[in-house]
Amino acid sequence: MSDDEQQATSPGGSGRTGPLAGVKVLDLSIALTGPYATALLADQGAEVVKVERPGIGDIARWVGVAVNNMSAFYLACNRGKRCIAVDLGTDEGREIVLRLAAEADVVVQNFRPGVIDRLGLGYDTVAAANPDVVYCSISGYGPEGPYRDRSAYDTSIQAYAGFAANQADPNGGPPTFLRQNGADKVSALYACQAITAALFARAMGRGGQHLELGMADACVSFLWVESAGNEVLLESDGSLPSSFNAGFQPMRFLDGWGIVVPTTDADFAGMCRALDVPGYDDPRVATVAERRQHRDVLEPIMDMCYAMAANLTQEEAIARFERERVAFAMVLSAAEIVDDPHARAIGMFVELDHPVVGRARLPRHPTQFRGTPAELGGFTPALGEHTDEVLAELGLADRIGELRAAGVVA
Repeated sequence: MSDDEQQATSPGGSGRTGPLAGVKVLDLSIALTGPYATALLADQGAEVVKVERPGIGDIARWVGVAVNNMSAFYLACNRGKRCIAVDLGTDEGREIVLRLAAEADVVVQNFRPGVIDRLGLGYDTVAAANPDVVYCSISGYGPEGPYRDRSAYDTSIQAYAGFAANQADPNGGPPTFLRQNGADKVSALYACQAITAALFARAMGRGGQHLELGMADACVSFLWVESAGNEVLLESDGSLPSSFNAGFQPMRFLDGWGIVVPTTDADFAGMCRALDVPGYDDPRVATVAERRQHRDVLEPIMDMCYAMAANLTQEEAIARFERERVAFAMVLSAAEIVDDPHARAIGMFVELDHPVVGRARLPRHPTQFRGTPAELGGFTPALGEHTDEVLAELGLADRIGELRAAGVVA
């Protein structure tokens, strides 16, 4: 699929070909973590019904850049879903949502522990009506421990889980936060994977289950892979930073920025050759092990690489790095990525005409399912756009006027 204009179809399950076609998801979540996880499920073919409160809806509708009262944030996290506006503070509203949950394969919610139970829609209540349900609860610090009841936002989780410390300058700079909701998105990816794993377990005859995910757990797990070396190897001498990426710095070229990642011996030697820097064949820096032991020899060579890079344009540097088959990239902004030749060639983005916001652009699902093709699920819904449709499917078509008049739905 190219990034030429695509007319997206309305959300729903008919005609979907993704690997999760036929899976029904009830999305009770707000903001980013839960909605992004369920958007990815929708991309993969799942039928997602999102429940929002009448009037204001999901707070994400109102955050950041917006057109006609729909934000880019909300549009990206709620593509391919149907939306029903229901007041969960009413008995009839809770009953409607419980009926939806009884028919769902997956339920996702991201309230603080205990809140969803007080609303009468917790796991035990839903599982009593739907024993095979895969019910995913996402919260800041999980269901246990002294922090379980703390309010949690992306930035506070970045602080707690080590992201801010990891991003700080290794030479003693202050904690630095990602200028994006990295903690939310990492947690959404863990949730999405856990949900599909639980669906697989259910398909193998192991039944439904309750998934409880703490954002803090997800982010620590994510960070620990390569950024906590001294905390993993408890007998290390502590002479190296815990994160082996800590020393990577961008290169300044005449017309922009880029980075080379000289991890392997071939990359290191190739970088030096590309930049006409001698000394890479010195036995003291010829291998990863030697470079680790002889930082005094390595650092002047790296300083010379940065100095030589400053004399090249990006185009000149690209030609040299490609000739040496070095791992590198130029630094691109979001605006530059959409026009990048590689992104255009692979159809990384899909453009559509949305009935609320007009022209819009979203990235496709990053995995190409060759046997069960996946695609963006369709338009992002207006608040309550599918209320009547969903109520009719529940057999409540004759009560829609009454329920709306009572403020139960909108």
